[in-house]
Amino acid sequence: MKKGIIGRKLGMTQIFDENGTVIPVTVVEAGPCLVAQVKTSETDGYQAIQLGFGEVKDKHINKPEKGHFAKNNLTAKKHLREFRLDSIDGINVGDEIKADVFETGEKVDVQGTSKGKGFQGVIKRHGQSRGPMGHGSMYHRRPGSMGPCATPGRVFKGKKLPGHMGRVTVTVQNLDIVKVDMDKNVLLIKGSVPGVKGAILKIKSAVRASK
Repeated sequence: MKKGIIGRKLGMTQIFDENGTVIPVTVVEAGPCLVAQVKTSETDGYQAIQLGFGEVKDKHINKPEKGHFAKNNLTAKKHLREFRLDSIDGINVGDEIKADVFETGEKVDVQGTSKGKGFQGVIKRHGQSRGPMGHGSMYHRRPGSMGPCATPGRVFKGKKLPGHMGRVTVTVQNLDIVKVDMDKNVLLIKGSVPGVKGAILKIKSAVRASK
């Protein structure tokens, strides 16, 4: 069954299993999330729920957002994310979803915004090799030939060039939930997830099982 929750990345640490093996984990504050909207096949053409996460003052949201929450007498939330589900039975507007929606051992896909790395050259951005470093080559870290000279007389689209690197939406698939801590409402997810500390994450059931 598909399910999801909004979380905040708190950082990384490590834990030990019963055999004493070190497991690197990312600590994610998972919810509590408020069900702000339920979409049905009859009204929207598909089944999904919209979750809200994070406290925010009314002065920091616009009028459409205020009306969206006020329609159902809900407390305004800072972040809204939508999750498509196979079934929305038993889910109502105003329900609260916490970390216990997932269980230890489940596989999840985690989506977030990757770390920004600024303006980078082709070696760091695309993994290209450098040119000769000696004998006055004067061509060390440049992007290479720009293409044809006379015809067509332009740089082809898709040419790998220097530019902005990072800060894009990234989804890491098939990560294991090592532990669900309901006392602190956190998930311990094996491995790393996108984003800096404090980044907002979209955690949902894995689309496909790992091979």
